[in-house]
Amino acid sequence: MSAAPDRMHRPDNELVDLVFDYMRERLQYDPVPLDHPGDGEHLKAQLAGLLNPSGNNPADVLKLYDHELSRAVISADSPRYLSFIPCAPTKAALLFDMVVSCASLQGISWLEAAGAIAAENQVLRLIADRAGMPETAGGTFVSGGSAGNLSALVVARDTARRRLGEGVKLRVAVADQVHSSVKNTFNIIGVEAFKVPTVDRRFTGEALRAALAADPNPETVIAVVGTAGTTNEGIVDDLQGLSEVTRERGMWFHVDGAYGGAGLFAPSVRERYKGIEHADSFVVDPHKWLFAPFDCAALIYRNPQLARAVHTQDASYLDVLHTEGDEWNPTDYAYHLTRRARGLPLWFSLAVHGTQAYTDAIEASLTLARETAALIERTEHLELLMDPQLSSVCFRRTGWTHEDYYRWSQQLLADQIGFVTPTGWDGETVARFAFLHPGTTMEMVEEILATMA
Repeated sequence: MSAAPDRMHRPDNELVDLVFDYMRERLQYDPVPLDHPGDGEHLKAQLAGLLNPSGNNPADVLKLYDHELSRAVISADSPRYLSFIPCAPTKAALLFDMVVSCASLQGISWLEAAGAIAAENQVLRLIADRAGMPETAGGTFVSGGSAGNLSALVVARDTARRRLGEGVKLRVAVADQVHSSVKNTFNIIGVEAFKVPTVDRRFTGEALRAALAADPNPETVIAVVGTAGTTNEGIVDDLQGLSEVTRERGMWFHVDGAYGGAGLFAPSVRERYKGIEHADSFVVDPHKWLFAPFDCAALIYRNPQLARAVHTQDASYLDVLHTEGDEWNPTDYAYHLTRRARGLPLWFSLAVHGTQAYTDAIEASLTLARETAALIERTEHLELLMDPQLSSVCFRRTGWTHEDYYRWSQQLLADQIGFVTPTGWDGETVARFAFLHPGTTMEMVEEILATMA
């Protein structure tokens, strides 16, 4: 006789203890190790035969994960992870992410998940307030900046179509520093990029106004995407100037703050974001600089009803969700339907630690970037490429070639000193630090820079 079909769903105290013991150990790593890239053939051999009809001893499977799989994943929450944009979730946020998972909490509709959605909306309101957006603002948490940019620009496109009619080839104004996800969004939703040259690597209102004045069909440029913290250099565009042009011309103003939007919590740089309060839509990824676990992005609209008119999905089995009243269904504000309540770990951590702790942690990264820039300027064989606006620092080692940077980066990781990948700067290969983790110290930076001598 075969085993009971519900055997996988029954309580298993031994399995619970096994996994919880592992999680407790992982949460107490201090510091978190970087680990290494994986070897495909070795991993394939380790996994061979694992998925079979009868299953395996859970202790053996967890041991395989711990000893083989997890060590072939570079830890984005290590204070020595200084590439791309790191992830440095608080312990409170990580722990509550486990609560969300073990309770199968979802965040689809008010009918099914009012408590979770009320808490998520409290965080969205906090972020909207930091941006200076009106009380009417609201939105949802999505998986990342790519999903947020896509969802917002679909609303911009469809809102413009209602005004201009079908058959018009729509364009969206961007600068060359715009994130790759925005370019990908254009391909998905069928709009074209209206490219505006930057001024000192920054998208300005003056340049946008001049480009529109020179274009024979400016009315087909229906939206503008400004960036609050470019991924490579941390540049905040001229949001005030861009917002003035969009208001003059009735264009949608979207701000991609996936990385840098968290700087709204830092008084030392808050002035750079002037104009964001006029955004029609705004994205910030808490799994970056607001210390939440993957995957979590806040998407906020100035007028959420415009988004609801575009994204609400109609089906007979969904009619019960769309009743009259004040109910808030997060599925109505992005392209998703099913979604986990991914904003709750951030909510819990904010409630536990308070907003001042977040301000202090973000300011620590900004201070570290400034101190690193000063050290680079004092070091004879290093050259700072620009003063850091946020927490990214780009610099070159004089005399190095493309190959030198890559050999250096690979050796740093092999020695577990740091994960610092090269980047591009006007066609040249250079070095870059991305500071987010408040546990990253100046001593770590000095150790890394010393390897460039």
